[in-house]
Amino acid sequence: MSKRLKRLTATAIGVALFVVLALCVQVPVFQNYYLCLGYVAMAVYCYSFGAVSGTVVGTLGVVLYCLLTSGLRGMPGWALGNVVIGVGLGLTFKATKSLKAKGNQYALWVGAVILFTALGILGVKSLIDSLIKAQPFLVRAAMNLYAFVADAVVLTLSLPLCPLLDTTAQKLL
Repeated sequence: MSKRLKRLTATAIGVALFVVLALCVQVPVFQNYYLCLGYVAMAVYCYSFGAVSGTVVGTLGVVLYCLLTSGLRGMPGWALGNVVIGVGLGLTFKATKSLKAKGNQYALWVGAVILFTALGILGVKSLIDSLIKAQPFLVRAAMNLYAFVADAVVLTLSLPLCPLLDTTAQKLL
């Protein structure tokens, strides 16, 4: 099997993992919002396979999850927000993987999670939602604050898993 086909297969497995984790493990945190554990798969794929695979896992994973649970409601914003998160985290992981100072490395990762989740959810998702629903941007951003906090928490808690699961993930290739 060619390396390209193996990467494509590994990425498809990641998309499936995102959907399964998001559907099967729902932890309620705010009113009607659940922690999306699919972001664990996205973080591991961004770390192990790079920005492209991680972004595809997060974007297609959320598209499939939305289609299965709520149709098109909210999907464009989530999908484009996950593009920002996936590209940002993938590039950050690539740039910092070789740092010797693990404390600094982890601090950069947490900062990247907060920054790119804020840009993706509070920025892009809120902008798309405000355009689709014809509501002011700040209203949508306030409504997406729960999602930002919950997704940032899941991604932050996923960070220690990324290096631990890297060897296993690389065996897919």
